[in-house]
Amino acid sequence: MATRVTRRGVLAGSVAGATGLAVGSAATAAPGYRPTGTATRASAGSAGAVGRPRLRWLGNNGWEIRFDTPNGRRTVLIDPWLTRFHTGTYTEQGADPNTPLSVRPDVIDRYHLAADHILVTHGHYDHLTDVPYLAGKTGATVLGTETHVNLMTALGAPADQLSVVRGGEYLECDGYTIQVLRSLHSMTGERSRVAFAGTRPGHPPATPKVIADLVEGETLAYLITVGEVSIIDFGGSNYLGAELAGLRPTVALVPVGGGAIHRYVPRLLATLGNPRYVLPTHWDDFDYPLDEPARDYGGLAPLRTAVRQASPASRFVVVDHLETFTP
Repeated sequence: MATRVTRRGVLAGSVAGATGLAVGSAATAAPGYRPTGTATRASAGSAGAVGRPRLRWLGNNGWEIRFDTPNGRRTVLIDPWLTRFHTGTYTEQGADPNTPLSVRPDVIDRYHLAADHILVTHGHYDHLTDVPYLAGKTGATVLGTETHVNLMTALGAPADQLSVVRGGEYLECDGYTIQVLRSLHSMTGERSRVAFAGTRPGHPPATPKVIADLVEGETLAYLITVGEVSIIDFGGSNYLGAELAGLRPTVALVPVGGGAIHRYVPRLLATLGNPRYVLPTHWDDFDYPLDEPARDYGGLAPLRTAVRQASPASRFVVVDHLETFTP
């Protein structure tokens, strides 16, 4: 029998582990807390700055990156999950692995998303569930591992829009590039395990019904470059340092947590050359709707402290649900 999965262990020792220093617990930041940077709440249809990417946070690790090219507007989505059905993930009891999967087209359509590419970092329910519907609606090309593609196929995604990647691919697109990087998922609990681990190689499995059916399926990171601006996103609070060597992103989208990972934040930021901007991601309690202010489940302030200590020159910018940021 599968056991409940809780994310509370993600934060255990997160500051001490992230900074390599003995740091006391910090107060939880209030929703919408913005230490530095500029962020504004905007509707889906408002225009962005020409020639520069505009990032909008869709909650969890969901991001919309929009920018204009000579051939028109382009949009890249990362891990878009807007249905946000109740799981209890951030409660003491944790998520019930038998929680039914749910896709709400009425909720998804409310945000009028377009997409040229959809990038999947890993196969868990809070990253992949809505992607098949969005792929069919937008016509986007979807990147993911063999497991991710098999899971999405089983969920009804258009097969001709799914592209298997493994890490190492460097794609030339219309006015932008996408570099696919091998990465690692967060590890939690006393034994430092990956929640809902496993792969689904070969043929697509039976139609996933519950959240435990959506396994990690290996984890990817992505570097999106638009002109002089590059943005790196990690789907979990872990990474492969060797994959990041020589990369110098303008913006790093960094998940909170990483308590089980040795010096998570300082190693990451040093490897990336101390990015100009660090935006926290995957920090909200997703049992609450996207059209409400984000509720910090406890990792925002520790991450801010870790970034400040490891890379004082980096600007730590917090955007709330559906707010945008232009680097």
